[in-house]
Amino acid sequence: DLRFRGVKGTTGTQASFLTLFDGDHDKVEQLDELVTEMSGFPSAFLVTGQTYSRKVDYDILNALASFGASAHKIATDIRDEEPFEKDQIGSSAMAYKRNPMRCERVCSLARHLMTLAGDAAQTAAVQWLERTLDDSANRRISIPEAFLTADIVLSLLQNIFDGLVVYPQVIARRISQELPFMATENIIMAMVKAGGDRQVCHEEIRVLSHQAARQVKEEGKENDLIDRIRAAPYFKPVVGQLETLLDPKTFVGRAPQQVTKFINSEVKPALAPYAEILARGLKTVELNV
Repeated sequence: DLRFRGVKGTTGTQASFLTLFDGDHDKVEQLDELVTEMSGFPSAFLVTGQTYSRKVDYDILNALASFGASAHKIATDIRDEEPFEKDQIGSSAMAYKRNPMRCERVCSLARHLMTLAGDAAQTAAVQWLERTLDDSANRRISIPEAFLTADIVLSLLQNIFDGLVVYPQVIARRISQELPFMATENIIMAMVKAGGDRQVCHEEIRVLSHQAARQVKEEGKENDLIDRIRAAPYFKPVVGQLETLLDPKTFVGRAPQQVTKFINSEVKPALAPYAEILARGLKTVELNV
């Protein structure tokens, strides 16, 4: 959608070209169209001043700032799963730490990238009908800096994704700690199906849950809620179903199917125009950490 300013002259009125072509408006328009095409643009602005509207710069930097916000969230969400080199120093002060230096670098640069859109907004807001030095001097810094910052953020993300680490045992431990509490609603529903009273079941679960939570929080022990439920005579009708009710896969809903559909319906079509480039493979990004 990016347009060319076109052949508009010093003030945008095309007066000098109209003089050059002895008042022939058609020739002026033909020249404008020809130069626009030769410059590689699909179209030109029909009305401009001495410069094109700086709202264009604002739109472009807003897109980069939006990417910066996404990059910041990504790096925050996966900060503990980034790659860590064998001899990497996680912290110069505390030797045991493994600070997520790559993700923290992404967040730092992404915040800077987001702020650069403000430069374009202010330049657009105070744009005169002629180009002034406060316009061009700011743009010569903010626009290149935005693209360079976006480029290095992308390089950092590629490096992180290439070496992304997942810890299945840690995930399993976290699930084992929290799943019993998450499963209480499923257990209540199973008891109701077996003929139990929901309010009575809710009270039984509440008491046992608080006992288990107290053991975890005050005594530092493991979550034994399921053992308590198995030992309680009231829950005897559903004891045989507990393994099924505690299956983690039953708590993810349609998340796997949603992700598959998202990739097929949105990600793959978005990447399709770049299939030839992607087929050549991505250059490995190396970082000093």
